[in-house]
Amino acid sequence: MNKRATNSLAIEDFQKDNNVAFGVLYKKYFGYTRKFVLANKGSMEDAEDVFQDALIILYEKLYEDDFKAYTCLANYVTGISKNLWLKKLRNRNFFVEMHEIYYFENKEEINQAIENERDYWDKLNDYINGISAHCQNLIHDIFMKNKDIEEIREKYKYTSKHNAQNQKHKCVEQIRKIKKRR
Repeated sequence: MNKRATNSLAIEDFQKDNNVAFGVLYKKYFGYTRKFVLANKGSMEDAEDVFQDALIILYEKLYEDDFKAYTCLANYVTGISKNLWLKKLRNRNFFVEMHEIYYFENKEEINQAIENERDYWDKLNDYINGISAHCQNLIHDIFMKNKDIEEIREKYKYTSKHNAQNQKHKCVEQIRKIKKRR
């Protein structure tokens, strides 16, 4: 399912107050929040709490008059999640009891985090679109699907983990070269 289809499905389901949207977004985007929170002094429970808070904030944002249906929901969810977790780290006593109040008090900061996240993902997508198809698939499997190097070795039929690591390095180098040119 492509991003636009995911966005449309989720938006329609949210607007119908259907829980399917929460499931779709959880399945597609929770991994990023989990990885970010765990890498930044958090636990699995923290990641789940932050992600649920982010979905509630997104839900409220979807009902604003100026929400654009073509916006990538991944940017919203990940931007809000990162912002919530970083704020929680800055103030360990931070606890979102009333999501509506938090959102309205921090609307500008959340929107800026979303814009920064969107810029990051747009640039990254441009870079990835400039590399070979093989590298695009490999990078997607490693960084988006979180496959470990052994899974990569098996899927791409590399003779050793070392060869798989080398290929990963070559693909990342392709991205770096494109980034330097732009």
